[in-house]
Amino acid sequence: MARTAVAYSNLVPNGNLADPTGTATNAGAGNGHVIPAAGPNGKAFPELTILRVIAGATGGNVTVKAGTNPPALAAGQGDLVVAVANSGTQWIGPFESGRFLQSDGTILVDIAAGFVAGTITAFKVPRNT
Repeated sequence: MARTAVAYSNLVPNGNLADPTGTATNAGAGNGHVIPAAGPNGKAFPELTILRVIAGATGGNVTVKAGTNPPALAAGQGDLVVAVANSGTQWIGPFESGRFLQSDGTILVDIAAGFVAGTITAFKVPRNT
């Protein structure tokens, strides 16, 4: 099954952002999410990316997948696995390009099977104010 794209919600320097709804979680084997290559040189923004994951009645693990080498020279450190409690919220990131960037410039996130009615939102922190 294809991964669900999670578009960036851009935080606003010296401003505000209304709370975005987020993207419904795509849980289970072979599913997951992709944060598209939307930045300069056709890459995602790992160092400027923060994920907000909200669990529904049933939580579970969220896995940010290790990248591919190259470009992720530190991919050997492995995936980042974060537990999200039932009806809980976790803020995850920012991330290291050297560990999490895929060869196509994306970031991959998997959601554990059984993670029910959750949402995921990718926030991009502004680089300059």
